[in-house]
Amino acid sequence: MLGFITRPPHRFLSLLCPGLRIPRLSVPCAQPRPRAMAISSSSCELPLVAVCQVTSTPDKQQNFETCAELVREAARLGACLAFLPEAFDFIARDPAETLRLSEPLGGRLLEEYTRLARECGLWLSLGGFHERGQDWEQTQKIYNCHVLLNSKGAVVATYRKTHLCDVEIPEQGPMCESNSTMPGPSLESPVSTPAGKVGLAVCYDMRFPELSLALAQAGAEILTYPSAFGSVTGPAHWEPVFS
Repeated sequence: MLGFITRPPHRFLSLLCPGLRIPRLSVPCAQPRPRAMAISSSSCELPLVAVCQVTSTPDKQQNFETCAELVREAARLGACLAFLPEAFDFIARDPAETLRLSEPLGGRLLEEYTRLARECGLWLSLGGFHERGQDWEQTQKIYNCHVLLNSKGAVVATYRKTHLCDVEIPEQGPMCESNSTMPGPSLESPVSTPAGKVGLAVCYDMRFPELSLALAQAGAEILTYPSAFGSVTGPAHWEPVFS
């Protein structure tokens, strides 16, 4: 972990250098950008990635502006890849609003992110986009889609979450992602990025080790689990799995 930058309200940026743990915010991308921070010669080949944390709302434009500020800050500090969480686009108040706010990959919101990637010159991991797929008219359900953009704004990979989170939450009742979301049909091969080969997953997928093993055996060097867990489901999943 290299450093943290907080941006109120409910925004958080952490900068990481894969494979290295040092207490200085001084490691840029392998190809430094203008205005990147000064570095030592011993660390110039190590990539810097940014993990952007946000609290999404039903306001998609406000969410985009919040994410864009963090992405631009990550680019300014020399990151070559920025990760955004699951539901970076929005979190609705109910399933009906979720379906209403969803968009296809070719919609307006993804166009804004492709422009942002080109503007900043870095890769973007969009951790969980509410996608209206090609079967939207038939199913009236969406996909929880992890989208990877390169620094030119092109979509280089999409992974649709295969393990949907249908759970009974104590004192809150059931949470059934499958009521509005379709499971993805397959895994996505790891993708070569400036930070290494990235394996795409989403949130509840981390409960299923076979997925991680398959990605690792396919050459993944970084496994990603962008998540939007709540105050109950978060500790119930993250603490047992990673403790």
